[in-house]
Amino acid sequence: MENLLSIFVRSIFIDNMIFAYFLGMCSYLAVSKTVKTSMGLGLAVVFVLTITVPINYLMEQYLLKPGALVWLSQEFAGTDLSFLSFIMFIAVIASMVQLVEMVVEKYTPALYSSLGIFLPLIAVNCAILGGSLFMQEREYANIAEASAFGFGSGIGWLLAIVAIAAIREKIRYSNVPDALKGIGITFIITGLMSIAFMSFLGIEL
Repeated sequence: MENLLSIFVRSIFIDNMIFAYFLGMCSYLAVSKTVKTSMGLGLAVVFVLTITVPINYLMEQYLLKPGALVWLSQEFAGTDLSFLSFIMFIAVIASMVQLVEMVVEKYTPALYSSLGIFLPLIAVNCAILGGSLFMQEREYANIAEASAFGFGSGIGWLLAIVAIAAIREKIRYSNVPDALKGIGITFIITGLMSIAFMSFLGIEL
């Protein structure tokens, strides 16, 4: 349990997808104009990461990595399907994003309209694919660790986009130089927030 908590907390604060790796910046910058839309997209990202990372973990363990198909027969002990990792991971992600899109469109059409093209673009959000690829690289011991990482990564991304949206709502009333208004000041604030999050590197987990 302590190890799961460590992975969860680390994925939120230390290995934050936005502030540590700058993944998913396109939707982060485009949708973070209001807290409401940021919260909606952030929750969608949390759901997709929480579902796809453990599914892709199981796929990696029992289908794709060298020798993974040994459970079928010893004849497949030497089979290596790891070259299919990218396309299989993306297929799982696209399926989950399609599910999220249908649910959001049906139950919250106003949010669906405000998110626009960025909701289906979660399928190609590099933070989502990055979660599965980091899971693969770090070789988590079991599905619980992979799930903790996926959920924590989603929460970290949600925290980042809601935080920047709240700041952008308030900064409209500030005296920002014309040359920096909009995306310019957002980049600067994101950089400062990234530096602030680096302070969490001193936490011993």
